[in-house]
Amino acid sequence: MDAREKIFKAFLEKRLVTTDSRNIPSGSLFFALKGENFNGNAFATDALAQGAAYAIVDEVFNEGGFDERLIVVDDALKALQNLAADYRNTFQFPVLAITGSNGKTTTKELIREVIAKKFKVYATEGNLNNHIGVPLTMLRVPADCEFAIIEMGANHQKEIALYCDIVHPDFGLITNIGKAHLEGFGGVEGIIKGKGELFDSLRANKKMGFVNTELPHLTSMIQTMNHVAYGFNADPFRIEIMKETPTLDFRFSVNAGATYIHCLTQLAGTYNLYNIASAIAIGNYFQIGDQEIADAIAAYNPSNNRSQLWNSGKNRVILDAYNANPSSMEVALRNLVYFENPFFILGDMFELGEYCKQEHERIVNLAMELNLDGYFVGEFFSEVYAKSFVSVEALRAFLISNAIENKTLLLKGSRGMRLEQLKDLL
Repeated sequence: MDAREKIFKAFLEKRLVTTDSRNIPSGSLFFALKGENFNGNAFATDALAQGAAYAIVDEVFNEGGFDERLIVVDDALKALQNLAADYRNTFQFPVLAITGSNGKTTTKELIREVIAKKFKVYATEGNLNNHIGVPLTMLRVPADCEFAIIEMGANHQKEIALYCDIVHPDFGLITNIGKAHLEGFGGVEGIIKGKGELFDSLRANKKMGFVNTELPHLTSMIQTMNHVAYGFNADPFRIEIMKETPTLDFRFSVNAGATYIHCLTQLAGTYNLYNIASAIAIGNYFQIGDQEIADAIAAYNPSNNRSQLWNSGKNRVILDAYNANPSSMEVALRNLVYFENPFFILGDMFELGEYCKQEHERIVNLAMELNLDGYFVGEFFSEVYAKSFVSVEALRAFLISNAIENKTLLLKGSRGMRLEQLKDLL
């Protein structure tokens, strides 16, 4: 029995995997991963002492002699990914993969709520959507699962292709193509190619994609691929905003307008209609009733600083500070103009590389074109707009004596800006 077979057999006994030597469930498999500032191999012996059944290592620290519970492999991360792929091969239920530039997590959570009306569903938790998070998510799928939803993030080409080799999706969805991770992908064309690796996998394996054919770039990616088309007015789907409210109030039809279902959501931002449309299309494909779809969407309450509408007592805050890129920043600003007394605090956008200056300048110009008032914060915005605050700390000091009141306030920036630190002053 080779190492891969041994690892898979050991996994099936407890179905417990960890990469954190501080959290070792009894009988688990500890994978000794490496990072810039750590080497998990150094903690393998400790993991075994804490109750791990085996430690999968690619370096052996010989203090105390060799332990038979060490499984030595060429690459511990690759071994983790291989285990996830092997476990995937045992699934007898649909696996849906989601990627895209914006809205992945909200779309995933909306689809999860809809699918849960009919199936026992497991979906990616939090933001476990990278080269470690994707295999860990797969390995957490319970044995009695009936539908799995796997979120895939990426910041360079070939990354989604790797995840598809692990996940082997039966169905796939690209939320959109936007200006996220421009530095790693090398421009918009690189993003199209990188995100399109999901559709490449579906096409090669004769699987099914869900495609909003009203979004730029997506229609050019679906030739010869089995797919379900949807949109706001893509037969037979119809989605219409009922009236402007703090949260989305809309109606939809999946039978060319013969019957409409009303839905009042807890999501702020008209851009979330794209995420909602995906959930409706997928729910309809899996024969979930229209009213059940509406009930699931209405019940979804966003969290983790994503499109949350929060009344602070002084302002109505659209808390969307989990992440930001030029595309999501633009739609958020365009959406803000529909609110009463709009105001913004926008933080720097990261991972833009050579596009950094021009994209921050473009956002400043857009805010001015829309006649929106607000504050820009961060080193990148400060380089293109003299009235910006160079740091969150500088803006915080200013706000202590210059309070913002009676506004609908958009708070948005890249995760590294940590704009939520300002919440107590808003």
